[in-house]
Amino acid sequence: MSRRVKSIPSMVKNPRLVERRRRQIVLGACRLFIEKGFHKTTTREIAKACGLSIGTMYEYIQSKEDVLYLVCEYIHDELESRLKEAVVDTDSGRESLAKAVAQHFRVMGEMSDYVLFIYQETKSLPQEAMRYVLSKEEEITGIFEKILCKGIRDGTLRLDPSAAKLMAHNIMVMGQMWTFRRWALAKQYSLEEYTRYQTAWLLHDLTTEDTGGRENG
Repeated sequence: MSRRVKSIPSMVKNPRLVERRRRQIVLGACRLFIEKGFHKTTTREIAKACGLSIGTMYEYIQSKEDVLYLVCEYIHDELESRLKEAVVDTDSGRESLAKAVAQHFRVMGEMSDYVLFIYQETKSLPQEAMRYVLSKEEEITGIFEKILCKGIRDGTLRLDPSAAKLMAHNIMVMGQMWTFRRWALAKQYSLEEYTRYQTAWLLHDLTTEDTGGRENG
């Protein structure tokens, strides 16, 4: 899938150095944005947190919004790469789905603060950057859609193909629910218990007849 990366101008022409410095900026900014919020964090604070002078930092970005975009891209890339690690080509669709769901929930648990931050602050991005960030969300959802379609083809999952995209979004929301509702859920369930229950219900629904909007005969 093609990457629609927003172009952020840099005064430095060495691509490897730009990548390294921007990662340095991202890691410094993540903590500040989560602790203080995007709007209350100053560029001077970001520069200090990442160990650069503010002048040097501006050689790699042009605005605080650029930093926000880079942070969102970093978080989505981390989520996507971690999810892809769980998918093995030789697994059946059902096996791939179980592993991917477990990994998705695990990452949601580990990166809850980051995911919550994205949903709170994406609105602060310029339109071009916001479109890219939302497209990354769709790419991650697309991983689940591909797994579901694989299961439909190999017969290990029962789902109307037209419902695969909707089910993929449902799975994404199931993982994100731990982020948004953990303040209540964590009082009753561990993340492992939450994962076990949700996975059992999901696989039950996807391995019985007439799943995905099929009408009963």
